[in-house]
Amino acid sequence: MMVANIIGGANDKPKIPISLAYAPSPTKSVYIEIEVCSGTTILQALQQVGWMHEYPFLKQWCEQHKDADQVDNKSWLVGIFSQKKPLNYVLKAHDRIEIYRPLTIDPMRKRKKRAVTQ
Repeated sequence: MMVANIIGGANDKPKIPISLAYAPSPTKSVYIEIEVCSGTTILQALQQVGWMHEYPFLKQWCEQHKDADQVDNKSWLVGIFSQKKPLNYVLKAHDRIEIYRPLTIDPMRKRKKRAVTQ
């Protein structure tokens, strides 16, 4: 587990603790706990921790969806505690930002395939 602190410099807004979680592959997961300024959005938090640079597909997706006020459940990649949220969602203390991987196989097809091979 990685823990980081985001220092706001001259910004006197109170800090709130949040966490970010992402599993870029079935065998790797990343979890970060940070403090951000009150009023920070999901998009701003992703930028602050550097995930936009580390995961280029996330940067591209965020650029395409940064102005969206409605969540498209089928293709949405970001949420708080399993609830998909727009990128302009203002974070609350102890929120956990989650990045969702796109499905590589339909879950129903996967279960059927597993049942056939057993």
